[in-house]
Amino acid sequence: MKTNLLEKLDTQTEQRLILQGISWQDYLTIDSVLEDVPGLRLTYCQGLLEVMTLSPRHEREKTTIGRLLETYALAKDLDLHGCGSTTYRNQAKARGLEPDECYCVGELKDIPDLAIEVIVTSGGIDKLQVYLGLNVSEVWFWQDGQFSLYQLQSGTYQKCDRSQFFPELDLVSLASFVQPDNQPAAVREFFNSLH
Repeated sequence: MKTNLLEKLDTQTEQRLILQGISWQDYLTIDSVLEDVPGLRLTYCQGLLEVMTLSPRHEREKTTIGRLLETYALAKDLDLHGCGSTTYRNQAKARGLEPDECYCVGELKDIPDLAIEVIVTSGGIDKLQVYLGLNVSEVWFWQDGQFSLYQLQSGTYQKCDRSQFFPELDLVSLASFVQPDNQPAAVREFFNSLH
């Protein structure tokens, strides 16, 4: 099964394969079979399983955003715990995924406060529905050169203009520094702009 599935995926471009009718146990089994395959990301939501390849562009963008946010937290003396792309699951809600980047603000927690998703190609499982089942407070999407932020309020996500964790962070300005082909210079320029 592993070989047949992997033959359909190209790791140089971002591709998605959606499987339907997948039980929670099937999801866990597939995850364990594919856990050592680099460049794959699984998202599970109530019987749907998305297997996505991560393109080099995707990885550079998510890493650049993470570095910029960590630079901001350091410059502003904020406690930010990077949790990377750890797998988070909630069997009772039948949801699981690995965020592109995620963070706990202040204290380290079992579920991150903030998740960041880079969207290179559209389609696939609605990530907000997955994050809702995991109770993540804030989700940032990076797509087409801009950020879209969603905050969990009264059991649903609401689009917002500012982060509840970084209310002084200008996201339009931050977006201008997301230069994945020149990360070191972008991070230095962003750092210098904060002083």
